[in-house]
Amino acid sequence: MKELIEQAKQAVATAQKIVVFTGAGISAESGIPTFRGHGGLWKEYDPNIYADINYFRQDPTYYWSFFRDVRVQGLVNSKPNAAHKSIAELERRGKLITVITQNIDGLHQSAGSKDVIELHGNTKLIGCQECEADYIFEDIRQQIEEQMPPRCEKCNGVLKPRVVFFGEALPDGAMEAAAQHTAECDLFIVVGSTLAVYPAASLPLVAKRNQTALIIINLGETAMDEIADIRIDAKAGEVLSEIVGLKQQ
Repeated sequence: MKELIEQAKQAVATAQKIVVFTGAGISAESGIPTFRGHGGLWKEYDPNIYADINYFRQDPTYYWSFFRDVRVQGLVNSKPNAAHKSIAELERRGKLITVITQNIDGLHQSAGSKDVIELHGNTKLIGCQECEADYIFEDIRQQIEEQMPPRCEKCNGVLKPRVVFFGEALPDGAMEAAAQHTAECDLFIVVGSTLAVYPAASLPLVAKRNQTALIIINLGETAMDEIADIRIDAKAGEVLSEIVGLKQQ
């Protein structure tokens, strides 16, 4: 393990254009449950009901009840961990060109990252399905305790977090921007993802086609371990803190 960390540290030290790709594993270290992993939310909540756009349109109460009972605590209590902070530090040093994330919790921004491509949206951003008015989570927090589903104060339309449900396309331009940055980088680091969800999981392949070094840091196997130049099976916070040289707080 120490030798792998030293190799990763050297790769980061010499790289000039780093892209970091993150998945649910990094957020799990902040106490946010994963969806698909061991003990993930979809083991208890059927995603074909709670995360399908067609079902949402039929009866949004199911999703919003799930949001109120399960997601609110994570939004309120979760804080960026050492991995988020280490990634933000790479950006501060001018080495990181972007973070590409599958996560919807906004923790990268809370840690200080400014250039973040959110492939699946952000739970803290809310939009009206009728007039497209914008809200943030704090605007509707009280309402979701009192009314199901929460509605727009301007037109009474149903509100929905600006996250990608099953049956919806990714945000306009997100995947294209992610692929462009991946093609331009000289080091691609995967953190906390099993690389099982497409099209996002295709990005490490883009990096390898451009002969870019690939580091994978994940607790457990991933679908692309065999093509990684450096593979570290460990918690992201501990490893990235050491690689970046950031003291854990």
